[in-house]
Amino acid sequence: MTRADTIRLATIGTSSITERFAAAVIDADAAGDGIRIDVAFSRDAERGRAFADRIGAPHAATDFDALLHSGDVDAVYVGSPNGAHADQARRAIAAGVHVFLEKPATPTAEEFAELVQLSREHGVVVFEGMRNVYDPGLQRVAELLPQVGPVRLVSFGQSQYSARYDLVLRGETPNIFDPKLSGGAVFDLGVYPLSALVHLLGAPASVAGHLVEIATGADGAGAAVLGYPDAVAQVAFSKIGVSHRPNEIQGEWGTIEFDEVTAPREIALSLRARGGAAAVRTAEHVEASANNMVYEVRRFAALVRGEDPAADQARTLAVLRIVETLRRNGAPSTTHTETTHDETTHDERGA
Repeated sequence: MTRADTIRLATIGTSSITERFAAAVIDADAAGDGIRIDVAFSRDAERGRAFADRIGAPHAATDFDALLHSGDVDAVYVGSPNGAHADQARRAIAAGVHVFLEKPATPTAEEFAELVQLSREHGVVVFEGMRNVYDPGLQRVAELLPQVGPVRLVSFGQSQYSARYDLVLRGETPNIFDPKLSGGAVFDLGVYPLSALVHLLGAPASVAGHLVEIATGADGAGAAVLGYPDAVAQVAFSKIGVSHRPNEIQGEWGTIEFDEVTAPREIALSLRARGGAAAVRTAEHVEASANNMVYEVRRFAALVRGEDPAADQARTLAVLRIVETLRRNGAPSTTHTETTHDETTHDERGA
């Protein structure tokens, strides 16, 4: 596909996150990325037509396989419940259609690795939209990282009380807290700080953690300690509480602090006095789009046009392996767990 060709998308899912994605596509297209949404897919014809009208898509479809083989779309955005991602992506890839997966890409690392292999065989791209990784704020943090010297301690977190938890307290099981649909805090929020960490420092050598189980059987909150050869990272997340604490990276020469791990905007760099130089503290504001999904859309467009997705896919795979460890060994009955990874081969919705 050349730069002159417009990437024609179909959306799967009619939630608020898909609507936000559609707005980001409009922004990316306006910036010259040559991408648009032509079709909104829903099994319910009335709902699909209403959603297509809402996002400005000219067409709606109810037959998924017919859509994939129609020749009318180049890529699909998969914004369905987490548990449906792998099957829908597999069918799209087999039809020669590129796939943009809403986070988390798939419930397991094995499923995502299978999709990556399948995408290579069919000559298409499979990509997870992790908006903070492509955000200018986190890129600025990455640029500042060498100034603090060898990194020794990282503390990231994302806690946002979900209104759907009120339904859980009334005895209901909303999708976002349904373990059968791979719901829970680690998949909905925890993947943000984990992805930021892997993006900045790479995959950890060890993972230990604990998850807080709620009435539905899903995790409502959790924390992980991730080990590196010369550093340690702490990551916390919750959908049943709120935190406004800053995120922090401590190096031997100084510290970086920033606000939201999903969209860093306020960043402070503190360098301690050393070698006769005075201590320095600077603060800056990062200008970026209010809808920072636009940056992941632009990255996807670049990948469809031929850039190498290997690094993006390796990060997704590393995060999914961390999540699997937490979900497997971080249950309330487990007091401690640790595993070693070899990585060398490789929005909240409705809160």
